[in-house]
Amino acid sequence: MKRLHHKIDKDAVRAMLATRREELARLIGQAHEAAHPVEVDQTSVGRLSRMDALQAQAMAQDTERRRHAELSRLDSALERLSSGEYGWCTACGDEIAAKRLELDPTTPLCIKCARAAH
Repeated sequence: MKRLHHKIDKDAVRAMLATRREELARLIGQAHEAAHPVEVDQTSVGRLSRMDALQAQAMAQDTERRRHAELSRLDSALERLSSGEYGWCTACGDEIAAKRLELDPTTPLCIKCARAAH
């Protein structure tokens, strides 16, 4: 097993990731209703109100999509922690800089591979 040059408090990272995961799961559950299809009776509600309702629905759906994506990143980071691969780039195998992990503890890529991917 490779050793990281920088020291990572894996228990603290695991606790932080798990807490954020629980928070996201709760938010996803609460927001599920807001993302349902808009059913507005146009005979009693004006066109602008319907457009507002559709826009609110689209924003709620986008927020839910982003939350699910973050949940997936959290799960992957927790899995890497459990397997001992946390802190190592999943693309090239190099160590991920400590500052990069501080900024985004879910990042799976070193800066070089992240730049190459975009």
